[in-house]
Amino acid sequence: MTQTSHAGQPHVKAFINETWLERYGYPIHQDNLLFLWSITVSIFGIGGLVGSSGSRYLTVKYGKYVCLKNLKKCLLCTNLLMITAASVMGCSKMARSFEMILIGRFLCGVSAGLCVPLHHQYLGEVSPKKLRGFANSTASFFWSLGKATGQIAGQRELLGSRSLWPVLMASCGIPALVQLLTLPFFPESPPYLLLHKGDQEGCKKAIRQLWGEGHHQAEIDDIMKEKATMKNTKILSVLELMKEPAFRWQLYMIIILSATVQLSGISAIYFYTFEVLQAAGFDDRMISYMTLSVGLSELLAAVSSIIERLGRKTLVRGGYYIMGSLLAAITVTLSLQDWYFWMPYCSLCLIILFVVVFGIGPAGATISIRAEIFQMSCRPPAFVIGAVLNWVGIFVIGTTFPFIVVSHCPRDMAPPLGSRAGCGTGRRAAGGTIVHLFLPETKGKSIVEITEEFNKLNFKKKCVPATPNHVMEDYTYCTRL
Repeated sequence: MTQTSHAGQPHVKAFINETWLERYGYPIHQDNLLFLWSITVSIFGIGGLVGSSGSRYLTVKYGKYVCLKNLKKCLLCTNLLMITAASVMGCSKMARSFEMILIGRFLCGVSAGLCVPLHHQYLGEVSPKKLRGFANSTASFFWSLGKATGQIAGQRELLGSRSLWPVLMASCGIPALVQLLTLPFFPESPPYLLLHKGDQEGCKKAIRQLWGEGHHQAEIDDIMKEKATMKNTKILSVLELMKEPAFRWQLYMIIILSATVQLSGISAIYFYTFEVLQAAGFDDRMISYMTLSVGLSELLAAVSSIIERLGRKTLVRGGYYIMGSLLAAITVTLSLQDWYFWMPYCSLCLIILFVVVFGIGPAGATISIRAEIFQMSCRPPAFVIGAVLNWVGIFVIGTTFPFIVVSHCPRDMAPPLGSRAGCGTGRRAAGGTIVHLFLPETKGKSIVEITEEFNKLNFKKKCVPATPNHVMEDYTYCTRL
């Protein structure tokens, strides 16, 4: 959705100007046009913030496994919301209303905000432990696929023309329509079938559908163990999670990871690749093809994710160290672009490398870590906190970056909020160092093992087991049943 709006940028701006002229008899001031365009881009983040808050309400209201029971209904509703948003934006030119684009972008954000947390929670339950990280990283792959598809469709030879840009804006409804037609045929979550319905045969059938044929009794035992762990445990609220000392460092990690992603500069690259490449000295006619190369590079990086080979901690730490170095190099090439004719191509290569490193490392690993370091009782509020930070960051960067481009010289553009390159590199280095020092590796570990690692930080010298004795007794009783 972000890339479809970016691809139609010149035509949407021209449409806003034409509509303004028809209504008021004079062209819109350039500052107002820039403001409306920045709001058009960033209002997606406000919609995402509203949607993520709604997903938390559903999870807390219905409970974890009951939420999975209603997952299909929730996703079907969000698909209908996305199709409505696509229809509104597609009809904006016909209705001569640029406000309809704003409304459509907002509704798209609400739909995305509802879907993303449920997607992560669902995948965390239906995936076997050995593939849990890979399954969670598919979210970043499909984000990359959507952006690359939007960039391809947005080429002026396809839907990026003056007459077809409304069709481009409405194309976000196509995936929603596909999911609306296919989702009813997907199997239920195995934990829901076993724990909520008590249907062990149905659980085994769903596991075979999801994981293939084989012996899966160990996975069923893990589900029963989680049931025992969650006995008499309620879903925490956001405030309760923030006050709970047993999850203090998990919460710190969520905040640090979310903030580092937003301060990494990747959102500015996603939203305003056109402006960044324009500042690098490229001709406007070539920039659309260059932005496509950036999107395809990220997609290839997501496909080649090595999250299950290197582990989450290594990818996040190393990724941010490398991204900081690349960002400093991008700032140097932008400042030297008038000295050498080949310097803009160096900027392009560094931008592509920057996106590739993010796609291979922090993108998928961060998503996986969020789903792995919290017990079930506090996953919903933890996802809300992470989502709020992400969506607020998207809105702030999307709103402010166009004005930074206008008011700052090219060498100040690389950091997302106009800071010097040293500050941008320092933030990534600081984030990578904190991850190195305090985040335990989650690859191949159960939630009990991960919690025990965090308890060493949360309770310092105190020895606090992640699974109390009465829980293990409940687990033994359940497995005998």
